[in-house]
Amino acid sequence: MTGGSLKDPVLAYALDRRPELIEAVKRLVACPSVGADPAMAKGMEDARILIEARLDQMGFQNRQRLSPADASGQPAIFAERMDAPGKPTMLVYAHYDVQPPDPLHKWDTSPFEPVERDQRLYGRGVSDDKAPMMIALDALAAFLAVEGTLPLNVKLLIEGEEETGSPSLPGILETHRVLLAADAVLSADGARWRPDLVALNVGCRGNAGFEIRLQTAAQDLHSGRYGGIVANALHEISRLIASLHDDTGRVAAHGFYDGVAEPTEAERAEIAAIPYDDAAAFEAIGAVAHGEAGYSTLERLWMRPTVDVNGMWGGYTGAGSKTVIPNEAFAKLTMRLVPGQDPKAAQQAVIDHLKRHQPKCATLEITGQRGASGAYAVPPDHPLLEAACNALQFTTGEPPLRVRIGASLPLTEIMSRILGIDTVMFSFALSDENFHAPNEFFRLNSFTEGLAAWVRILREITTTDPAAFSPYRPD
Repeated sequence: MTGGSLKDPVLAYALDRRPELIEAVKRLVACPSVGADPAMAKGMEDARILIEARLDQMGFQNRQRLSPADASGQPAIFAERMDAPGKPTMLVYAHYDVQPPDPLHKWDTSPFEPVERDQRLYGRGVSDDKAPMMIALDALAAFLAVEGTLPLNVKLLIEGEEETGSPSLPGILETHRVLLAADAVLSADGARWRPDLVALNVGCRGNAGFEIRLQTAAQDLHSGRYGGIVANALHEISRLIASLHDDTGRVAAHGFYDGVAEPTEAERAEIAAIPYDDAAAFEAIGAVAHGEAGYSTLERLWMRPTVDVNGMWGGYTGAGSKTVIPNEAFAKLTMRLVPGQDPKAAQQAVIDHLKRHQPKCATLEITGQRGASGAYAVPPDHPLLEAACNALQFTTGEPPLRVRIGASLPLTEIMSRILGIDTVMFSFALSDENFHAPNEFFRLNSFTEGLAAWVRILREITTTDPAAFSPYRPD
């Protein structure tokens, strides 16, 4: 942090309470809030109760749980402080649901028993998104404790379905449009790119996905009696999945690339100027560069869409041997989408491809379609983006690079489409912190950096005339 940031009494208050913040994050991580797993319903409720208690303690008002009109899905938590007439109104976003912890045997410690080790805090959801969320809340709490009020108007929206594609979020926004009206969204989700680089994420890819089931017989069959005369479901699904890409790594589904623009020469030059060591990046994860031919690693990650198999299974997977021909096989697929693609159309293109290539010896079932979201990019001259850049330069001494992320933040496109407001991602997680993987962690020094930046960005927003947001809001 720069010397100027240390003089802020609100920040000093927040930093003094950093140990209490870390303990609060541990308690929240201990709640197994896996929204995708119905067996974890208690963990979801426990997380909601902890967060709501914190908001009440802070002095936030009008706290309530928000659901779509049909009351489906996991509720979002809302609260507000409208303390500053004539100042901007920010919708501060985070999410309390986490990814499943599987595979459990690859964790060094229990995923829901947070552990400090080597200046890191380990546990499922600590980086995505519980520590970043609590940093934002503690920065707000520090203003209320020191100044008795917030310097701007804040509405909180803490979602419970981000990790499953935010299927209820559009309905929540439609149902509660007036309650959630704001000038822009400041998100505590959306990880920073690298620990060695001061950067701001200004865009993300979209997301869609579904599951498939392929069946070749009424039951598993004896491989001695039926081997060679009946189709093996695992063989057939492997061929079907392989047909999704050609030999150059390009997605083979007709219509999948509709609307996708090639990177311009200016965009390619801008990406090429960003410091990035391909060899070191892949060595760190024990992999080699791979992907669609004709594009650099960062171009593939930020500018090109993908289709990925997240899991494929069937047959016997227990100890020893069982000589069967599996009668059914399953796969989970997701897509990462780029600007110009319609998420539903892109997903349908992949489904149509699978149906066209369905083996004649099998039936194909499409299930589990998740919420689809489009790609998003914040306008380069948006006043909230300017405030974020100023805050990071003030707290780090360096102007941030503007980068994109290959991951998806469904909220960004959904907020833009339904409420007509833009989102700036201001998380203090880092992209190497194993979120969505075993041994997820959060760096302890990010608590300090995050508190400093959140206090500063709130002050920066306060100096912005609300009229500056008008060109970016719906009439």
